[in-house]
Amino acid sequence: MPVNTIWVFAEAFEGAPVASTLELLTKAREVGGTVEAWYGGGDTESVAPRLGAYGATKVYATGDLGGSLPGAPVAAAMAAQLEAGPKPDLILFAQTYDGRDVLGRLSVRIDQPVLTNGLDLSVDGDIVVGTAIFGGNTIVKAAFRGEGPHLACFRPKSFAPEESGGGAPEVVSVSVPDLGNAGRAKVLDRHVEERTGPKLDEAAVVVSGGRGLGSAENYAMIEELAKLLNAAPGASRAIVDAGWVPYAYQVGQTGKTVKPTVYIAAGISGATQHLVGMKGSKNIIAINKDKEAPIFSIADLGVVGDVHKVVPKLIEALKARK
Repeated sequence: MPVNTIWVFAEAFEGAPVASTLELLTKAREVGGTVEAWYGGGDTESVAPRLGAYGATKVYATGDLGGSLPGAPVAAAMAAQLEAGPKPDLILFAQTYDGRDVLGRLSVRIDQPVLTNGLDLSVDGDIVVGTAIFGGNTIVKAAFRGEGPHLACFRPKSFAPEESGGGAPEVVSVSVPDLGNAGRAKVLDRHVEERTGPKLDEAAVVVSGGRGLGSAENYAMIEELAKLLNAAPGASRAIVDAGWVPYAYQVGQTGKTVKPTVYIAAGISGATQHLVGMKGSKNIIAINKDKEAPIFSIADLGVVGDVHKVVPKLIEALKARK
């Protein structure tokens, strides 16, 4: 099945494409064919050049969405363009809130199935998507059959972003069809969680704490260590579910996927759900008093010891160096 054209649903933050969009554009170029992007928002002029730098030759732009979330209007505009033709062979989305929203609505509009939670993409006669199952222990490959466009969704950090050296893309304005009641919902306000230091899913160093910390109060030393290392603090699902830290800190299958240069796991046993979200880190340092903890099976450096003794000593040593 030759791939002639691929569409990528693009997302942006503060006038720049997010990392997951750049990852998908890079992978789309590798798969082959013409790469085009779709963007819903009023800042297309600032977003489009970066999309072009990563391989998009054309950007379909809805313009300002008037306070609407992108799901309904972008899916409707995409469906209208597909009906008018020509159709792409494949449409890629990131496994984000907006990505899943547009994907789900488009799937219903054009009556096409989807493959979600993808980690890999290849074309070998068929378009094949690799997906993790059983908590990430097994990768299964599913192939699209029949007529496209085929719809696939991928977890962030599945691919490495790389610029193509391409120039500014052609920007094509597209109109949004009448959405009826689906278009009545508007965003009235946005609340951004306070954060210091780098973003969790973009940080070069991540320090995560788990149930081995013993209490919510002890998470303070994870935050202190992260600050000293200019790192982002993270957490296992266990302490997020316990209410010790916000969900935004969670690393794992149902949280953030991270691939930092250094990942420090303090008091985390290493349940499969957590490993899925961080095992791609370049260097993994594990601190746990249980020498049989699963986290040690993937650690580059393992410290068998009490996290309440090891982490304070590490903090003390870092402060002494400063």
